Amino acid sequence: MKIRLSDHFSYKKLFTFVYPTVIMMVFTSVYGVVDGFFVSNYVGKTPFAAVNLIMPFVMVIGGMGFMVGTGGTALVSKAMGEGEDQKAKKYFSMMIYFTAIIAVILSVVGIVFMRPVAHFLGATDEMLDYSVLYGRIVIGFTAAFMLQSVFQSFLVAAERPKMGLACTVAAGVTNMVLDALFIAVFKWGVAGAAIATGISQCVGGLIPLVYFILPNKSRLHLVVTELKVRPILKACANGSSELMSNISSSLVGMIYNFQLLKFAGENGVSAYGVLMYTQFIFVAILLGYSIGTAPVVGFHYGASNTEELKNLLKKSTVIMGIGGVVMAVAALALSSALAGIFVGYDKELYDLTLRAFKIYSIHFVFAGFNIFASGFFTALNNGAVSAAISFLRTLVFQSSSVLILPVLFGVDGIWWAVCVAEVAALTISIMFLFTNRKKYKYF
Repeated sequence: MKIRLSDHFSYKKLFTFVYPTVIMMVFTSVYGVVDGFFVSNYVGKTPFAAVNLIMPFVMVIGGMGFMVGTGGTALVSKAMGEGEDQKAKKYFSMMIYFTAIIAVILSVVGIVFMRPVAHFLGATDEMLDYSVLYGRIVIGFTAAFMLQSVFQSFLVAAERPKMGLACTVAAGVTNMVLDALFIAVFKWGVAGAAIATGISQCVGGLIPLVYFILPNKSRLHLVVTELKVRPILKACANGSSELMSNISSSLVGMIYNFQLLKFAGENGVSAYGVLMYTQFIFVAILLGYSIGTAPVVGFHYGASNTEELKNLLKKSTVIMGIGGVVMAVAALALSSALAGIFVGYDKELYDLTLRAFKIYSIHFVFAGFNIFASGFFTALNNGAVSAAISFLRTLVFQSSSVLILPVLFGVDGIWWAVCVAEVAALTISIMFLFTNRKKYKYF
């Protein structure tokens, strides 16, 4: 069934259109999960903790790709909805060229400052070299990672979500195979994990690049254009929520690590690492849906089709509600097995991780609404509201919770922090939806 952005979307058509993006995001999350599994089980818990410690900084560097991808897609989709296909192609090309340039700059900066950053994040003498080695190698592949992130959004806008899925699956399988080869067989340790991730990101980033360079049947392809400041700034503003969310999540991750080192030591950092690796998969489903629907929302906003905006918001709210409950139940049911896969070799660490998992899983009930609300306003080209939701949800509510709750409830307070933050963010998301309803007429 051929589905176009201009269609009316039933539940069936909506699922059919977004499922490739959902699966694509799940496979993207596999990078970290597979790295974590092999490092934890084949290298040891200290290198595992070291990788977890430096990961937030790595994600901050790579977060620019998500910003340009989501913000640029909103701009491109709106242009297509207005019937300006040539303008859409030029906007698309600007975003890709800008991403490539900024990626090179960020790679250099990241490599140079990796050691002082690791020191700042609290790396112990035993963890420092592992953190620096892993971080520098992964940062060296930043261009590929950022391009992959950008293309995940633009392939949906180009009405080629299945191609995005195929590229991401290929990249995920590459990562799995190379992790097993480099870590389990060649014994390259954290360097092997980093190299495996980097090569797989090249697969995910360069295949779509070649596709858009060559003549294709999609609505988008790379053209010769100049880099104009205004559209780039507009895209960055639109996508600022994704960058804000990424940076905020990374900063919050750093605060978590500081608090866990204080209240639970190295085992706490390792337990949090397991949560982060596994929750990537669950959040990826919610995020994949949000990314998958964004071009549709942007198109109908550009076409002034308020009835379809109402339809998309209503159906998405139902899907996020049911999906959140299902994922919370699934995470609780799988908590013991997942903890065992990563840290089953250490009973004390396993018990701590299992306790954390059971508390942390509850937040999935609320997270989907907030993720979609932020993505919805990005697609409406309202980066300010989207960024406000992301900023409050992560940096304000989570960071304050993780600083305050452990004082009252010990280590358990750290695990409850995300649940408290998501509930607080939900009230903000609802407020913004109601206060902007007259402007966009989505209900």
